[in-house]
Amino acid sequence: MVPGNRVYLLLVLGIAIAPILAIFFGISLSIALTLLFDVVVLGLMVVDGVRVRRDRVQVTREFPSRLSIGRDNSVVLTVKSGNADAVIQIPDYYPTGFDVSVPTLSTNIAKNSTQELTYTVQPTQRGEFAWGNIQVRQLGMWGLAWDDWKIPQKLRVKVYPDLVGLRSLSIRLTLQSSGSIRQFRQLGIGTEFAELRNYRNGDDLRLIDWKATARRVGPYGNTTPLVRVLEPEQEQTLLILLDRGRLMTAKVQGLQRFDWGLNATLSLALAGLQRGDRVGVGVFDRQMHTWIPPERGQNYLSQLIERLTPIQPVLLESDYLGAVTNIVQRQTRRALVVLITDLVDITASTELLAALSRLAPRYLPFCVTLRDPKVDHLAHTFTENVTDGYVRAVALDLLAQRQVAFAQLKQKGVLVLDAPANQITDQLVERYLQLKARNQL
Repeated sequence: MVPGNRVYLLLVLGIAIAPILAIFFGISLSIALTLLFDVVVLGLMVVDGVRVRRDRVQVTREFPSRLSIGRDNSVVLTVKSGNADAVIQIPDYYPTGFDVSVPTLSTNIAKNSTQELTYTVQPTQRGEFAWGNIQVRQLGMWGLAWDDWKIPQKLRVKVYPDLVGLRSLSIRLTLQSSGSIRQFRQLGIGTEFAELRNYRNGDDLRLIDWKATARRVGPYGNTTPLVRVLEPEQEQTLLILLDRGRLMTAKVQGLQRFDWGLNATLSLALAGLQRGDRVGVGVFDRQMHTWIPPERGQNYLSQLIERLTPIQPVLLESDYLGAVTNIVQRQTRRALVVLITDLVDITASTELLAALSRLAPRYLPFCVTLRDPKVDHLAHTFTENVTDGYVRAVALDLLAQRQVAFAQLKQKGVLVLDAPANQITDQLVERYLQLKARNQL
């Protein structure tokens, strides 16, 4: 039981009128009257607190079975009242470290009714966390006491990579595949036969199927030529190498760089599986920590999520050459090899350059780096004092060295994508779809 604000106001009022009573009735009697008043107020508070227990509200909690890191996950508290109107406060014991939209929920609910209270939590780490009981406070009818109790609902919750983003991407890719969204297609750049259609102005004459056209010749010898429509080859191999070394432990926009890379890995894997490719994933630091062999099929994505979710970055220098050598030994056929990491300067990127150069031209190497948008902001913000000027100069130098490193990678035939960590997923998937459409693999 917790005293309400009205109790404190009444007690303060009793103290305030005590001097007035002393003037008319004397000090001894005024003290006695004040104490009697306080006892009555406290007694009424106890009665009010006991009465409210007969009409306690019932509260249940619901939220997704798998929470997504870096996303607002909705938590719904369903409140059912008893035979009296209720004023309640609910501080839910969500896991420590979660960002929450409303720490304490407050509402008035009519008798014999049900109401849903919603707030959101945003996890910043993956893993398993303890969710505590539900703390409930209900104000008495006279507003003198809060009945305070706990509803036991302790449980363990798991935080996964960005499953919300994966669902959105899956819907978008499905719409593209079904033709609801017009696909980007260039005739003549594919290798697999898709269909025959009538010749149109601008079509490549080399794609006319003369045999099929001859079979359609009418009684007067006139017919429209038929053109072969080619589409990019399906069932290719996509290998994703995700760095979990020291550079991936830094936080960018509230999440570790590794978490941004893991989200990008799963999104790219989903796109590859949707397009019929065999997808394999390797996570490495000084050695190959986890290797999931290439497979195809939509059910394979669930296996990737379960295998990759528990992995955390470590403070170890990454061995790019060792990771690439491991891939070359495992994958003998040509494949698109996407390496997701970050680089600091030209010197630090030397080993990365040597490793990716080993893949070309037998494989198609693709280097994806996760840039910190804070560095971009510092580099492009004008300053007025010396200290900020030095900071800006360092940021500009870092960006310049990255560009030099990327230029060297491109000279070796390596595809490059450098984007802010919080924007990398969409750009990587779009780049992959372009590679598929242009049949660059």
